[in-house]
Amino acid sequence: MKRSTRNLGIAAAAAVIALSAAALIPPIRAASPQDVGGTPPMMGQTMPGHGQMPGTMQQHPGMMEMHGQPAASGAMPTMPGQDAFGAIQEIVRMLEADPKTDWSKIRLEALRQHLIDMNEVTLAADAAARPIDGGLDIAVTGSGRTVAAIQRMIPAHAQELDRMNGWSAKTEALTNGTRLIVTASDPQQVAHISGLGFIGLLVSGAHHQPHHLAMAKGEFVHVH
Repeated sequence: MKRSTRNLGIAAAAAVIALSAAALIPPIRAASPQDVGGTPPMMGQTMPGHGQMPGTMQQHPGMMEMHGQPAASGAMPTMPGQDAFGAIQEIVRMLEADPKTDWSKIRLEALRQHLIDMNEVTLAADAAARPIDGGLDIAVTGSGRTVAAIQRMIPAHAQELDRMNGWSAKTEALTNGTRLIVTASDPQQVAHISGLGFIGLLVSGAHHQPHHLAMAKGEFVHVH
């Protein structure tokens, strides 16, 4: 009997200890969105690790463009990609916009050949300039296709220079090109000529553009 009473006392003491420990432990609750990350996810977002990217990535599609995916837009390139191509394209648009264009007379191939001449003289010709009394003496020379281009372009351009700024321009034939001589009586114009040099004299004046249009229309043609 004493043993049973003793066992009941031990069991009661254990129960009291268990109840006291449970009272000291805070209740466990489900973690709210505020507890994880500080702010609740926006509508339509899922938390990282649940099959979708975090909301900050979803809200900035431009970040994908930085990795080689261009933004969708209606913009188109405007540069033709090649100067002669662009010059002829401009002429074609002008001709097509003019209801009076007589297509039976159009000679775009003549313009293309002239632009080839311009390329040869501008980029492939040698130009040895020396000062002379009142201006410059320039030996414009080359080889192959460049020689023919020089001999077509330089005399024709000298005629235009001879009408500008009180200058005097003339040419002399060379076996491998043309000599261009440009002078002036006004000291300021002498300095002007000297400063321009060969390429500056070559681009002087505004006759090239109307000349190209006239050539395309078959109104003026260089002999090739």
